Amino acid sequence: MSIESTYQYILSELKDIEVVDAHEHLPPEKVRLSLKPDVCFLFSHYTINDLISAGCRPWGITSMQRWKFIDFLHDTSIPLEERWKVIEPYIKYIKYGTYFRAVRIALKEVYGFEDVDSTNYKEISEAMRKMNKPGIYDKILKEKCKAKYVLPQAKRTDYKKSYMKPLMHWNMIAVINTSKDIAEKGKTFGMEIRSLDDYEEYMRLQLEKWKKENVVGMKMVTEPYVEPPSKEKASALFQKLLGDSLDDQGKKALYFYLKEKAIEICGELDLVVAIHAGVWDDFRRLDPRHNIPIFMKFPNVKFDLYHMGMPWVRSTAFLGKNFHNVYLNLCWSHIVSANMARSGLVEYVDIVPVNKIIAFGGDYNEYSFEKVVGHLLIAKENIAWVLAKLVDDKRITCEEAIEIAKMWFLDNPVEIYNLS
Repeated sequence: MSIESTYQYILSELKDIEVVDAHEHLPPEKVRLSLKPDVCFLFSHYTINDLISAGCRPWGITSMQRWKFIDFLHDTSIPLEERWKVIEPYIKYIKYGTYFRAVRIALKEVYGFEDVDSTNYKEISEAMRKMNKPGIYDKILKEKCKAKYVLPQAKRTDYKKSYMKPLMHWNMIAVINTSKDIAEKGKTFGMEIRSLDDYEEYMRLQLEKWKKENVVGMKMVTEPYVEPPSKEKASALFQKLLGDSLDDQGKKALYFYLKEKAIEICGELDLVVAIHAGVWDDFRRLDPRHNIPIFMKFPNVKFDLYHMGMPWVRSTAFLGKNFHNVYLNLCWSHIVSANMARSGLVEYVDIVPVNKIIAFGGDYNEYSFEKVVGHLLIAKENIAWVLAKLVDDKRITCEEAIEIAKMWFLDNPVEIYNLS
């Protein structure tokens, strides 16, 4: 069998498999239903970075100011024609990238359009609004994507869908700036927080409560490692904060103490700690290697390292290899660069045990989550290509290729996140 035939066979076997969508930014469905989606929404998440890079810089906007551009594309009080006119001239420059390919696939698979241009953008917008009704999460995530579970990064737990298993953002408990912040958090459990010990008890109660509400982990962001202060010094800083007399340097030191305390409690509660690494803005500060001291300090905590650490793909592989508690999540990676994901994954099989890899997470928000369909197809193509190459190299059999793919798409995330 030729490598192309093997690729097509594996891809066909992956067509209808169940998956775990192991990272999204989706709130409960009611939030999506409150919107009036149109075609500009499809360009507001990730694709907008390519637009800005290609020269679409309304009002002189820069990459670091993209949120202003995103707000503009989301503002349906501004006529659709006016918003479309801003982005349309630049589509010809970005249409070859993987971000835009996910748009194209979603347009075809979800809305029945082969492409988007000035002749059909209004028709596409109308189709998007017609589909935006109760059950759209089921239609896209369950029916189209065959997602058994979806793991959204969240700041709330009121999901009506039982397959939504959120991860809470670490700054909800690790970041406190005023005594009012502390008092408000204490009210959640009817407690008055008067000391650092009290606050640590609040953190434990909050994480326990979230776990009962189907939360499966906590999400944090890579940052250069800073050794936290001692418990004694952190207690003194906390007391100053209670009196609203803590300066920014003191707040930062207290934050690093609380961040590690949150990680410690997650380990005790068997909650996964997911970590964003690489690819965003000044990505030098997001080097996945910054996390090594944390991986070493908390050997009983499961860490799910996101995005292949792009562009540090090889370094990320060795983090997964060298640390028993580090798992590698390919969320977002397939649309950052399909070819980098493919070449990296070929090497991952050399380096990392196959039970440590999670194949997919769409990484979209409520404004353009239908692009999950496109991203998932790209992920399946990438993984079929990698496995076909390994079959062609006589490293594995076709049967083993399908077994590995099912591990990456379903079994591994179920096991790592205790979803069963």
